[in-house]
This record gives sequence, structure tokens and C-alpha cells, in this order.
Amino acid sequence: MKKVGILAGRERSFPTALIERVAARNAGVEAEWVKLGGTAVESLTPYAVIVDRISHEVPYYQLFLKHAHLQGAVIINNPFARIVEDKFTANYLAQRVSVAVPKTVILPNKAYIPDITGESLTNLMHPLDWEMIARYIGLPAVMKPALGGGWKSVTIVHSLPEMLAAYDKSEQLSLMAQEFIHWDRYVRCICIGREKVLPIAWDPTKPHNERYLQQPGYLSPTETERVVADALKLCRALGHDMNTVEFAFHKGIPYAIDFTNSAPDFDIASLGQWHFDWVVDAMTDLVIERALTMPEQRQMRESYAAAFG
Repeated sequence: MKKVGILAGRERSFPTALIERVAARNAGVEAEWVKLGGTAVESLTPYAVIVDRISHEVPYYQLFLKHAHLQGAVIINNPFARIVEDKFTANYLAQRVSVAVPKTVILPNKAYIPDITGESLTNLMHPLDWEMIARYIGLPAVMKPALGGGWKSVTIVHSLPEMLAAYDKSEQLSLMAQEFIHWDRYVRCICIGREKVLPIAWDPTKPHNERYLQQPGYLSPTETERVVADALKLCRALGHDMNTVEFAFHKGIPYAIDFTNSAPDFDIASLGQWHFDWVVDAMTDLVIERALTMPEQRQMRESYAAAFG
């Protein structure tokens, strides 16, 4: 019996439903909550697949997942790719795969750890040419961290003084200045396994649990085909099997706004029943398929461990 481990935090609806649905398939795969109490270098993970929903907030979990990955376990999402990921580099990758993104500038940090002094920053131009940055990006603009998610520390600025004020408050964050897309429609795509995409009308201005909208026909068939194709390009470039990709439509063009969300909100209260069931079914398909077709290297290690203890 192949095992799928679920590594999660406070969420309950998605992990519980995934465990139940894997069991209901009766496919020779079982899913359970991962239990950890310290990890020895010599230890072997019992899991063929681990679904990671929380390591971005718990550093020990990141180290455990890299250890499991090196043993041949399939981690959703790959911990080595996820740990080094940032939004600025992701925007460059998007351009490379021909996905439209806003104009973006990564800014020097406003503040540093105490050991960094002026002598440490001899490569930086000072002062920054803020007028040039504002002309390139345009106003209004979005100031947001290059690392992290959840719309935390995101500010919309409408003037150069507001841009400077947002920067002054950023402390040690690596901040980006990004073109504000004046959108008329906004779509969030749930992406599973770099193959399945569910585009959903989404309104980021609404309260958290009201953002997913039930609006059939929100996009034309051609627009749907475009966002599905672009979402797949991004997930394949990033190497993510579990992600959400947000598009803001402006003059018929879908601009990728946020697409490094490798532990997206899958709670039933946010998604609603129909979208939630789609996600759980798609993830069930994915973890069973990956567990049953686990890499040959992992199978050899399991056989070795069984033979020699």
C-alpha cells in the first residue's frame, strides 16, 4: 500500500476531504496526516507522495521535505523550487514563456540587519532615481514584497510621495514596484498537476470568503482558452503541481498578476462546494497517479531497506 502524507497547518476541510477521497478510490493508496518528532539523517520517509500545505511558515518542515525529496518521495510542490522562488524572478520567467505581466522593478532594501553598514553597500546607487522608476512603472502603481503572499504588505500608490512613503515603511522587505493594471475582469485559475486548470471569476476587492464568484460565461471560449494556456505555461515553468494563477483583464489582454501561490487557499468556505469538490477530485487523481508511478530510484531504496533493514 502506497502512502500519501498531508502536511498542513490550521486548515481542516481540504486535508480531511483528500484523505477520505483517496480511501474511497480503493486504488492501493492511502493518505494520512504526516506526524513528525525530529528527523534523523539516516531515516527513510514512508511516503511515496507528500502534499505540502504549510512549510512556507514552518522552517523545520522545509528541511524535512528536502530530505524526503532526496530519497525519491514526490513532494507537491518541489521544496527546492519553492524555497528559492520569488515574484520578481517569476515575472521574468513569465515574460520568457510569453505570458503578459505588468512592468516590474525590484528595489534595494530600505533597511538591513545590524551587521550591514554603508560600507557594505558600495554597489548601490544613492539616491535612487525615483522619478525614472515612476515614469517607467506609471502611476498608480503597486508596491508589494517579492517574497511571501496572501496580499500582505501590498500598497497601491497614486503619487511619487506615496511611493516613497510605502518604501520607507518596508523595512527589510525586498519590495517591488509594479504597474497597476486597470482591470475590468479578474480571474483566478486553480491549477493541479500542471495539466488541469479551473478558471473562476474572482474579485480581490471583496471580503476574503466572498471573492470567488459564481458567474458562468464570465469569459468567452477564446479568453478561457488563453488563460488556461497561460496558467499552464507558468506552472510548468515554475514546476508547480499545485498553484493558483491570477489574471487581470485590461483591453482584452489577461495580465498575470499573482502566480507563485504554491499553497493556495483550498478551504470549502472560500471556494464554495462545487469548486471545492473539483479541487479535491483533481488532487486525489494527482496523488494517486504520482504514488503509483513513483520514481524507480525510490522503489529501489524501498526494496533495499526491506531487504537489509
